[in-house]
Amino acid sequence: MNVRGLLGGWNVVKNLLVCIPLFACLLLNSGCALISGEPARKEITSFYSPSTTEFKRDAGSLLDPPFVAGNSIKTLHNGDEIFPAMLSAIRSAQHTINFETYVLWDGHIAREFVDALAERARSGVKVNVILDALGTHKMGGENLVHLRDAGVDVFKYHTIFWLDPRRYNYRTHRKLLIVDGKVAFTGGVGIADEWAGNGQGTKKYRDNQYEMTGPVVAQLQGAFCTLWLRSKGDVLSGPEYFPTLTNSGPYLAQTVSSSTWDGNLDFLYRLAIASAHKTLRIENAYFLPDKLIRQELVAAAKRGVKVEIIVPGELIDSKLIRVASKKHYPELLEAGVKIYEYQMAMLHVKLMIVDDTLVSIGSGNFDNRSTRLNAEVNVNVLDANFAAQHIDLFEQDKARSRETKLREHKGFHPFQHLINLALPAL
Repeated sequence: MNVRGLLGGWNVVKNLLVCIPLFACLLLNSGCALISGEPARKEITSFYSPSTTEFKRDAGSLLDPPFVAGNSIKTLHNGDEIFPAMLSAIRSAQHTINFETYVLWDGHIAREFVDALAERARSGVKVNVILDALGTHKMGGENLVHLRDAGVDVFKYHTIFWLDPRRYNYRTHRKLLIVDGKVAFTGGVGIADEWAGNGQGTKKYRDNQYEMTGPVVAQLQGAFCTLWLRSKGDVLSGPEYFPTLTNSGPYLAQTVSSSTWDGNLDFLYRLAIASAHKTLRIENAYFLPDKLIRQELVAAAKRGVKVEIIVPGELIDSKLIRVASKKHYPELLEAGVKIYEYQMAMLHVKLMIVDDTLVSIGSGNFDNRSTRLNAEVNVNVLDANFAAQHIDLFEQDKARSRETKLREHKGFHPFQHLINLALPAL
C-alpha cells in the first residue's frame, strides 16, 4: 500500500476515534439507551386529583408501597443547610449507616464525609456505602482507601465490565443516607464542593435535600437494602436496620423506588401529570421528556391545567441536554405551558407539585435516563401545607428565572448547535 493509501486509512480510523467520545457523551448525558423488551406505554388520559381519597387509595397501590402517615420531613436548602445536617446525623450513628450516592468528588466536602463515615466504622458502626462508579470517578483514590481501611463496606456500582459493556449505561443516581434505620435523607445533593454555600454562583448548584423521620424511613431503607442485595447478595436486616418506628410528624408519604428493571419513576411522572386538574409545577435540573410524556404535558395544558416548568438557563453542567431540551420548547409553549430558565446558579432541584396537594421530591430527573435507566428514589408527600411550602420555594426560584417565549425558538436547529458544541472538542 502506498503512503497516500496509508494516510487515507489512518484518517478514517482517526475520524472514527473522534466520533467515539462524542457518541459516548451523547449516550451518557442525553438518556440514549440500550433497552430491549421495553414495557408497553400508553398515554394516561385522566386520573383522580391528589386532593381526593381515591388518589391516595389507587396511587398508593399502583406505585407501591402505599402511603404511610406520621412522618416528619424537613426541607434543607443548599449546602449551607444540607451538609451540616447530614454530617451531624452520620456522627450520631450508633448501629448502622447506609449511604448511596451518584456524586462524590474529591474536595473539602467529600473529605468531611469520608472522615465522618470512617470514624463511625472504626467505632463499631456497620457502614455500608454504594458509590456509582461513573458519578464518583473523581472521588480520589485516597478517599476510597481511607473508607475501606476503616472497615467501611464500599461497593462501586457498575464498573466497566468488558464482557457486557452495556451494563455501564445503567447507573445509580440516588442520593440516600439512612442512619440507624431512624433518620433518612434524600434529594438531589451531590457530595462535592460545588454544592457548598447558599446556592448562588456560576459554578455552584442550587438544590434541595430532605431530612425525614417516621414510618417512611423504613421504605427508604428498603430501597437501599434491595439494591445492596442485588449488587452484593447480602441481606441487611434486623432491628439495627429496621427498628420500630413511631409517628413523628403530620405528613402522609410514600417512597417510589425506581430502577432499570421496573421503570416506576416513568409511571409516577405520567400518573402525576394525568392527575393534575388545576395546577402542575415542575422544577428539574435535566428536563428532556420523551414524546409520550410531552404529549401528556400538552394534554394537561389543553384541558385547562396551569403548567409551569423551571429549568436551568445558561448555567448548566450539560450543554448537550440544554440543546436537546430546547428543541421541544415550541411544542410545549404552543400548548400554553410556561417555561422559565433559572439564572442565579446551576439549578439541580427535582420537584413536582400537583394541584397544590401532591409533592414529589427526590433524585429523579425528567429525562429517559432517570425514568428508564437509572436507579432513583422519589418520595411523594400528600399534604396541602407541605405543598404550600414548596409552592413558595417554586415561586422564589421562578422570580430568579427568565420566562422563555415561543418567538425565541422559531427556526431553531438543534443539530447545528450539536455540531458547534462538538467542534472545539475535535
